[in-house]
Amino acid sequence: MSDNTSKYDFGMIGLGTMGRNLLLNMGDHGVKGAGFDKDASKGQQLEKEDQHGNLKGFSEVEPFVGALNKPRAIMMLVPAGKIVDDVINELLPLLNQGDILIDGGNSHFTDTNRRVAELEAKGFHFFGMGVSGGEEGARRGPSMMPGGDKDAYNVMKPILESIAAKVDGEPCVTYIGPGASGHFVKMVHNGIEYGLMQLIAEAYEIMKKGLAMDNAAIGQVFAKWNDGRLQSFLIEITKDIFNYNAPGTDHLLIDDIKDEARAKGTGKWTSQVAMDLQAPIPTIDTAVSMRDLSKYKELRVKASEIYNEGEQELDVDTEEFLDALEQAFFFSMIITYAQGMHLLSNASAEYKYELKLDQIAKIWRGGCIIRSAFLNDIYNAYQRDPNLAHLLLDNGVAGLVSGSVKGARTVLAAVIEAGIAAPAFAASLSYFDNFRNKRMPSNLTQAQRDYFGAHTYELIGKEGVFHTQWTKK
Repeated sequence: MSDNTSKYDFGMIGLGTMGRNLLLNMGDHGVKGAGFDKDASKGQQLEKEDQHGNLKGFSEVEPFVGALNKPRAIMMLVPAGKIVDDVINELLPLLNQGDILIDGGNSHFTDTNRRVAELEAKGFHFFGMGVSGGEEGARRGPSMMPGGDKDAYNVMKPILESIAAKVDGEPCVTYIGPGASGHFVKMVHNGIEYGLMQLIAEAYEIMKKGLAMDNAAIGQVFAKWNDGRLQSFLIEITKDIFNYNAPGTDHLLIDDIKDEARAKGTGKWTSQVAMDLQAPIPTIDTAVSMRDLSKYKELRVKASEIYNEGEQELDVDTEEFLDALEQAFFFSMIITYAQGMHLLSNASAEYKYELKLDQIAKIWRGGCIIRSAFLNDIYNAYQRDPNLAHLLLDNGVAGLVSGSVKGARTVLAAVIEAGIAAPAFAASLSYFDNFRNKRMPSNLTQAQRDYFGAHTYELIGKEGVFHTQWTKK
């Protein structure tokens, strides 16, 4: 970048956990960066943690913008929604045409579409970029999903590749596609994350209630899983959670945490757009619904008193059942990823994103929350067939599914009989059983729709649409 009268090549707005750590990551890689936050203490913290003298904190926007080399490159890491627009509106009078703005937050993709059009019309470069990896990922190497203005991405590419997580020496960042594709892919990433977290929670409950295992034994199972084909970031942190005592006590902190899960909305957005695109993702939908149900603690307590059937301990061989549970988790994990990839495929066609699903799987292998060993199988599947209509149609993946589905059936048969909820496992199996169903009972649904609403139906082997008067008048 030119104009050496200024000092800094990159600007970051928002010095919370993610913004500060990303900027520190850049500073480690030789990037001269300026950070802005209205809270002056956050800029001071940035400078204190900077080990290379590359970073400067600002609490006023004009000096911050003035300290950037031209064309300016500024990333926003602020909460999604109106605040993003407010920041953009505050910046624009201070910028020049040709400057680059990057939204690195979890903005809804429709908002990003609007901002792309508005800023392009005003002569500014803009792209939305999903960033995954949490605090540690931001500091040591995240997975990043930039989409929108490709010229602007190419300017930023060296910096983004330098700070990204690396797998086999390759950076976990790639240009996703036009428009809001980057934020769309990050949204679906988060939906998959919801599904995987719900499956882990259900496995925990099955071990705790159905097998009467103590925390130490449950932690050992998660540790064993993480050493095998279930290796993933989420299993790894679950293993760590089952090793962490509440401060000053002799018991695990997990036992003190309320069973009321919160959410920031990206899972809900994934479910909403999946319905718009008619791409069924029932495992993810169920995960969203269970977070919502968890919030009704008072109602759940009352219901437990009315319907106190009690959970039954499973009458099974523990070791054999744990093997089945590992199979059930592996099977349901595959189904969850497959649902997410199918949604991306539908969105790519509908929104003309031209997504490269192999490259998306590739950059998810490191740095991000849903990284797992299985992503290598997804990458290989789309490498073999870039036009693969559905992940479950790949022969390699089909072999893994066929080898693990029996465990899902075994686990669900047992826990349903015992009264232990496993809705995400059940949703995964039901999705699979209907996906492989050559003839679903939807013909009856069509007949009913025609009966009560004259909505018509189609016939096997006969062109046209038809309506029947189902009863005599």
